[in-house]
Formats: sequence, C-alpha cells, structure tokens
Amino acid sequence: MQKSDCFYLGKIVSKYSFKGEVLAKLDTDEPEIYENMESVFVSLGNVLVPFFIEKSSLHKSSLLRIRFEEVESEAEADNIMGAALYLPLKLLPQLTGNKFYYHEVMGFALMDKVHGDIGTIRGVNDTTAQALFEAEKDGKQLLLPITDEIVTKVDRENKIVHVTSPEGLVELYLG
Repeated sequence: MQKSDCFYLGKIVSKYSFKGEVLAKLDTDEPEIYENMESVFVSLGNVLVPFFIEKSSLHKSSLLRIRFEEVESEAEADNIMGAALYLPLKLLPQLTGNKFYYHEVMGFALMDKVHGDIGTIRGVNDTTAQALFEAEKDGKQLLLPITDEIVTKVDRENKIVHVTSPEGLVELYLG
C-alpha cells in the first residue's frame, strides 16, 4: 500500500500502559467513526506497515487508546512512538454538498461567478492559517482561500468547483 492510496488518520503520541498500549491523536472532527477499526497502516521509515488492532477505545474524546496485536511491551511501543497512522482512501466517509476532501478536487476546474474559468486545481496549501487552492491557468498560478463564502458549489459530476472570488484577486494573478 502506497501513501498516495491512503489518507493521514493521525499520530501515535504516547504510551498508555506497560503492556504496549498507545494513545493516538486523530486528525478528524469525528473520532468515534474510527473507534472499531480492525487494522491501520503505521508509517515506519518510508514504509506503511499493517498493524492489527486487538482493541481500541476513545480516551478523553480526541485520543484513541489502541492495543495492537503485535505490540506487547513498553519497548515495542517505543518503536512506534511518533509514527503516523494511515487508512486506505476508500475508507473515507463520503462527503456531499459543498464539503470535500482536498485530494478529491485535484484536477477540478475553478469556475468564478464573475470571471468564469479561472484555472484548474493543482493542489491545496493547508500549511498556512487559511487553506488555499493552488490553481493554474495559462501557465500562471492563482491562490484562492478555501472558505464557505468563496466556495459556492462543488459539482463532482462535472469536476467543477464554483467560487465567488474576492474582488480584485483574480486580476492580481491573471490580469
């Protein structure tokens, strides 16, 4: 399994018991969805390794307490400390309406209410305080904030994200 076929679920942040249990911080608004997983991929080096889960439960709402079948001691738990957890993309819950996963809209056209086609989504920059679409049109790059006010409709069937860009933004990049 390649990382490109998976989504980042979270990270192992601490040991929980001397029997090898760990706590994982999940990167989700709905951690309860992942409470009864059978397995997860653990990133060790550059390799995703499947780990089978003996039992798991939510701990203090956003942490998942996990007992892996293969991890039976503190020393074995130390070997996976800080490791990222991944699941196959097919396990992501389906989103509808104007909610979308960043990977889902790659290659979609950006259609602005005033300017029409303003480019194709090439990526999403979510390392800043405000996530941004990275789009390209005629060799020029356009950065557009991802907000509920700007994204007006996600048309999955036709691969178009309809937007109302802030006044002057499109001219700044494409003008």
